[in-house]
Amino acid sequence: MDNTATEQASQALEGPDGPQRLAADVGAALHSRGLRLCTAESCTGGGAAQAVTEIAGSSGWFERGFVTYSNESKTGMLGVPAGLIAQHGAVSEEVAAAMAVGALAHSAAQVALSTTGIAGPGGAVAGKPVGTVCFGWAGPGWVRTERLVFGGDRRAVREQAVAHSLQGLLRFLV
Repeated sequence: MDNTATEQASQALEGPDGPQRLAADVGAALHSRGLRLCTAESCTGGGAAQAVTEIAGSSGWFERGFVTYSNESKTGMLGVPAGLIAQHGAVSEEVAAAMAVGALAHSAAQVALSTTGIAGPGGAVAGKPVGTVCFGWAGPGWVRTERLVFGGDRRAVREQAVAHSLQGLLRFLV
């Protein structure tokens, strides 16, 4: 388990306004750069989109969100090649990158984030334990990915993944 990632995500969620503060920071960074965000989420089920739309005025910087839980939706809505999923698995940095790029291609946003993972309690496969989440971030001319393993139950993994996806976006915007 990646304790640093778990600790950082947990710190971002501390306090009743933790997620809102993080989402507000994302919004301020996007707004100041004149950028709009779209999300492509699997294991987080729209949690990142929900977090940012809790912020008043988010319609000025949030364009849309895709919840692509099944492999078919990743292919159909985002254009992720079925062969890529077959080769690397839905929970992979390659698929997370393709999700973020596909979200940009199917929206009017300039930056995207994506999440795909195994929130649990089942679903673990060899080399991908419960808590594994792959992230993708994309913008004009760049794509970044990351794979982390979070601790905790299903809810904790999803909350930490939402926080990390937003923290990662901030990291690339600043």
